[in-house]
Amino acid sequence: MNKDALVDKFQSGRAHVAVIGLGYVGLPLALTFAEAGYQVTGIDLSAQRVAMLNRGVSYIEDISDAQLAPYVAQAALAAQAVSADAGSAQPALTRSSRPSSPSGGSLAATSDYAILAECDAVSICVPTPLNKTGDPDMSFIHHAGEKIARYLHPGMVVVLESTTYPGTTREVLLSSFERVSAAQGQPLQVGEDFFLAFSPERIDPGRRDWMTHNTPKVIGGVTPACLQVATAFYEKAIQTLVPVSSPEAAEMTKLLENTFRAVNIGLANELLLMCDKLGLDAWEVIDAAATKPFGFMRFTPGPGLGGHCIPIDPQYLSWKMRSMEYTARFIQLASEVNTEMPRYWARKVQDALNEQGKALKGSHILLLGIAYKKNISDLRESPALDIMHLLAEKGAHVAYHDPYVPKFDYEGMSSTGITDLDQAIADADCVVITTDHAVYDWEQIGSVARLIVDTRHVL
Repeated sequence: MNKDALVDKFQSGRAHVAVIGLGYVGLPLALTFAEAGYQVTGIDLSAQRVAMLNRGVSYIEDISDAQLAPYVAQAALAAQAVSADAGSAQPALTRSSRPSSPSGGSLAATSDYAILAECDAVSICVPTPLNKTGDPDMSFIHHAGEKIARYLHPGMVVVLESTTYPGTTREVLLSSFERVSAAQGQPLQVGEDFFLAFSPERIDPGRRDWMTHNTPKVIGGVTPACLQVATAFYEKAIQTLVPVSSPEAAEMTKLLENTFRAVNIGLANELLLMCDKLGLDAWEVIDAAATKPFGFMRFTPGPGLGGHCIPIDPQYLSWKMRSMEYTARFIQLASEVNTEMPRYWARKVQDALNEQGKALKGSHILLLGIAYKKNISDLRESPALDIMHLLAEKGAHVAYHDPYVPKFDYEGMSSTGITDLDQAIADADCVVITTDHAVYDWEQIGSVARLIVDTRHVL
């Protein structure tokens, strides 16, 4: 299939596309593609995720079962039609028994990469964590790339969405595709036989205004033809595309976005530390500065950085620059400040108890919120976990309440939240506000608690 035929297939909605990795990025993207009319197959190594998705059950807070239902049903109907054509004796699944897809799109899931042999496009949405030494863990991208290379065929476009360092798309994926296709005796040429691009995800869990379909999407192709094909692939589903000159430019764009936030949050946190020493209210200073109608953007201090992106993504850029004998000083300094914030707040709890004549050791501390930000259940890199660990390490009896996280088992820590919130607040020697969930009645909490340390400035 040549470039023009592939573009036409996307524009007409007849394409079969795959999404590798069905987590908080991949599943919303897969659903968005299905809503645009594509036949979508999600690929994930988790048998539990695959089974749930094929039953129309969502495991992502931002997606409801009702949103999945018509597209999963459409995939089931299509599969049954294929079985019937093959002479299957399975009972009929009529359209009246399940909701039909409003766009004609469908969504199914599998753990078998062989489906890629039938696909016109594939988006890679696998995790890119840091390893124990703080270096990028590229194993998930390598694994996905090797699997795709086995089934890469003429007339396919591959788009990497996972956040990574500049050069990954070309150095890891392109080199793998060219090497494997050559070894198979059918060398494929990028920009002619297959097409490759990078388009960073911009998911912000918990949002209801900026979703996958209406968040502007940056995209950079290895060649102009790659950009043209990848654009045709995405523009069917995404309202606004922002083309850039190369995958490296797109990769760097994503890192700049999150480095910008990490550095400015670090500045806000350092402002808090300085104001604390000067006897000033940091939030009053920020509120006053925010009245300037130009040249200032409001960032606020807190318990530290959380989530998969902001604490981690800048480290990819820092690692890449170290390999080029350059020190990303702003990134390192911001990381130092932000990483220190849980210790700052743990000391604040200790100081507050001391002022009441109590020792931290043996005191009962209640953390309100364990998720990394409000109104979601995501624990990744949550500073509340660090505060919990630091207080327990000093001998405090630490409990938590979080309406979104009734219990957790995460990176060696596990706990079950308290259920009687009113009693726990009344009994606690100190209540620490670590996540500002909207469901909390802060006025009531403030009137009952004996002592409060507010890391989110909600009181």
